[in-house]
Amino acid sequence: MSMSPTRSLSPCAVSRLRLLGCVVLMLAVGAVGGAVTSPAIPAWYEGLVKPGWTPPNAAFPIVWTLLYLMMAVSLWRLWDKVPPSTARSVAIGLFLAQLALNFLWSPVFFGLQAIHAGLVIIIGLVVLLALTVRATFPLDRIAGWLLVPYLLWVCYASTLNAGIAVLN
Repeated sequence: MSMSPTRSLSPCAVSRLRLLGCVVLMLAVGAVGGAVTSPAIPAWYEGLVKPGWTPPNAAFPIVWTLLYLMMAVSLWRLWDKVPPSTARSVAIGLFLAQLALNFLWSPVFFGLQAIHAGLVIIIGLVVLLALTVRATFPLDRIAGWLLVPYLLWVCYASTLNAGIAVLN
């Protein structure tokens, strides 16, 4: 006689837990980046010469929050909607690799105030992110399209990083 029957989670509950895990992961990456960035803005970043195409500082947290939420849904779709395969493993691996570079950029650029090292990281991020988008589209077009604004923003951000490197 068992003490309590073991109940497994429904597929819908598993899917929701996966989505929650993806959202928490992305928001945690964003929160760490924000925590490193915020103190450096008035103390260091404001004193830098920036390219004329630099948006107002208030735009960054809004854009990044939206992008991180879109990234979370993209990762969730890959994990939850695409059947396990080598291609899915590659796409998720690339996603996590680009996310690691994303996570690293703020502490290097803002925390260490290492503009040129930040540029190297963000160029690597652009490359890995483009590979991620390329690997994602054949598996789930929605997941791929959710990453396109992120890729465009990172390309734009890399021009800002390069401009700051040249001007300073």
